[in-house]
Amino acid sequence: MSRVRSTTVRRAIAFAALCLGTAAYGQEYRLPVAAQNIDLQEGAAALLAGDADEGVKKTLAGLKYASNRNDRLTGTSNLCAGYILLARYEDALQQCEKVLAEDPDHWRALTNRALINVLQGSYDKAELDLDRAEELAPQALSIKNVRSLLRDRREPVEPIIIIDDRD
Repeated sequence: MSRVRSTTVRRAIAFAALCLGTAAYGQEYRLPVAAQNIDLQEGAAALLAGDADEGVKKTLAGLKYASNRNDRLTGTSNLCAGYILLARYEDALQQCEKVLAEDPDHWRALTNRALINVLQGSYDKAELDLDRAEELAPQALSIKNVRSLLRDRREPVEPIIIIDDRD
């Protein structure tokens, strides 16, 4: 893979993963974490800032005392996104599965799992998760980004550049 394409793919992965733990319908950058759980807040902020190591550390700490279902599901989905950013796909997949076991319609976890499947070449599985996520949150930008990455992986666009090197 060329350096430009590799950088583009990394940026797409980072953007998609960072959007995943946030709200749908045009509010993708708002952090839906309860104010009383400072570690979950700081973990989400670190992930959004691109600091996956700190984001995962803080999110793990916050999950130890998550006081309600929403905090637990959102924090676990954010943890999945952090692991994706760290390229720890098996750990990420485990976190997605935890969320989906409790809430099969959690569009963020479906999108996270789709992203993992795209990165691992399981395109048909990714397609199924994206289809369901789109039904649940049709305006979510992160779903569109993962769909775009899937399309690029399935049908890569090869640049057509002709260099005339005649003297």
